[in-house]
Amino acid sequence: MHFEQIVMGPVAWYKQACEKAGFVCDAAQTAAIEELEVLWHQLVEFKHKRNKFLGRTLLSPSVPKGLYLWGGVGRGKTFLMDGFFQCLPYRRKRRIHFHYFMAEIHHEMKKLSHERDPLMALADNIAQATRVLCLDELHVDDITDAMILGRLLAALFARGVVLLTSSNYAPDGLYPNGLQRKNFLPAIELLKHELKILHFDGKKDYRMLHMVRDPVYMLSEEGSEPMASLFDYLADKTDAGFIAAGSAKISVVRAAEGVVWFDFKALCGGNYDQTEYIAIAHRYHTIFLSEIPRMTPDNAACARRFTWLIDVLYDNHVKLVASFDVVHANLYAADSSESQRITSRLTEMQTHRYLAEPHKRAKSHQGESPSAKKSGAI
Repeated sequence: MHFEQIVMGPVAWYKQACEKAGFVCDAAQTAAIEELEVLWHQLVEFKHKRNKFLGRTLLSPSVPKGLYLWGGVGRGKTFLMDGFFQCLPYRRKRRIHFHYFMAEIHHEMKKLSHERDPLMALADNIAQATRVLCLDELHVDDITDAMILGRLLAALFARGVVLLTSSNYAPDGLYPNGLQRKNFLPAIELLKHELKILHFDGKKDYRMLHMVRDPVYMLSEEGSEPMASLFDYLADKTDAGFIAAGSAKISVVRAAEGVVWFDFKALCGGNYDQTEYIAIAHRYHTIFLSEIPRMTPDNAACARRFTWLIDVLYDNHVKLVASFDVVHANLYAADSSESQRITSRLTEMQTHRYLAEPHKRAKSHQGESPSAKKSGAI
C-alpha cells in the first residue's frame, strides 16, 4: 500500500473524534497525537521503501524508533494507542495489554523449553509475526517478569520490532523498590535509548466523566442480600462449589451461565495469577466479588492479585458487582500511581458508559500470538 493510498492518519482520526457529541478535546492529547502522527508517517514510509527495495537490493531502510507514552491515570493513553493501531496500515501489527503479554510469554516459553534458549526462540517467533507491537499499561512488579523483559526487549529491538507502549510510569520509575532492581536498570536504559519518551501531562481524568452510576457497588456491612437479589435477576439457574479457570479450581459462592460470584479471599487470596483471571474474564461477562477489604501492607499479596484482576476485567469489559469494607475511593491505605490507576478504573467500571460496552470475551488482544508465523508481510 503506497503512502498516497492511506486514507487516515492519527491526526485526522483524532479530529473526527473531537467532532463527536460529548467528546472533549484536550491539549495534552493533541500533542501526543501529533507525535503518533510522526511515528505513523515514519512507519508508512518505511513500509513503502521496504516493499520497493525487496527483490532489487540487499539494502533495507532503517527501522523507525518507537514511542514510550507515559502519564497519569485516565488521561486517554489507551484511547490514543487504539486510534493509532486502527489507523496503521500494517498486517504484522499487534495491540495487547501488558498483563496478557507477559502471561503469554511465560506460556510460550514453556512450549519452547526444548530449545537451547527458549527466550531467543520466542523473540524470533514474535519478530516473524509482528513488526509493530503496541503494549498497553506497561508496569513491572514481578522479579521474574523484570528479568525476562530486559532480555526480550533487547532481542525484539535487534530483530526490528517497533514498540509503542503506554505506562503510568516514566522509564526511570519502572519496577520501583523491586527485588534486585539494579538488574533491571539496563532494561530501563534500553527503553530510553530505543524509544522516544513522551510525557503525556494531561490534567483531567476522563474516567471520572459521565458519573451517572448504577448501584453495582455496595458496602459489605449491608450484607449479601443486595448482591444476591441482583445475581438472581441476572441468572436463572445457579450452582455453588467450584469453577475451573485454566488449570485451577476456584471456590465460588454461586455460578451461572455468564455470571459468577466469588468471595474476595477465594479469588485474590489463593495462589493465582493473570492466567486464571484471563480465563475467568473470557468466560463470564459479569463478576460478583464480595467483602473486598482495604488494601494495606498486611494484605499486600492479595492487593497485588486484586490489581491483576481489575486490569484483566477492565481490558475485557467485564461488569463488576462488588461489596467493599470501605468506600472504594478509600480502598488503598497508601497513595501511589498503582492505587490511583485501580481506583480510577473502579470508578469508570460503575458508569453507564462502561456498563453499556459489550463483553470482549476472547477478543482481549488484537493481532497474532507470538507463535503465529507470517512471511512476506511488513
